[in-house]
Amino acid sequence: MTASPFTLLSVLAMSMLAAQANAAKLEDIAPYPKADAGHVRQVIHLPAQPREQDLQVEILAGKTLSVDCNQQRLGGVLEEKNLEGWGYPFYRMENVIGPMSTLMACPDGKTRKAFVPVVGDGFLLRYNSKLPIVIYVPKDVEVRYRIWSASPTVEKASVQ
Repeated sequence: MTASPFTLLSVLAMSMLAAQANAAKLEDIAPYPKADAGHVRQVIHLPAQPREQDLQVEILAGKTLSVDCNQQRLGGVLEEKNLEGWGYPFYRMENVIGPMSTLMACPDGKTRKAFVPVVGDGFLLRYNSKLPIVIYVPKDVEVRYRIWSASPTVEKASVQ
């Protein structure tokens, strides 16, 4: 059984894309610093989108903790820094405080594992597929993200 030229071309194209994805390491883009002791560097590569100006990236840094029926959160600030000589942004979270919790009595007394996010300033970023989002966080913090998009409908405010 022989492969069609289309199949061979498809396999070749996919392998080239995979090679490009592996070649796009952070060090190939810019000299981002290594993580300090006690911190890790986490990177998000965003895919190109047609109207990136209508998108934002919400950074959800946090920890998986044992929680009960109360609302749990951690505190912290995501600071934007500038890669000297390049002008590229990167983000740093020095420390995380908490957990903080509401103090309701939980009738069943059960606990479960859940992701508890850090709540604070600087977690909503501009969408830019041309540069990676580079974040330095404490070792025990996990970084997740979600994409927000603007509605195509624009409303008009009323004069009062």
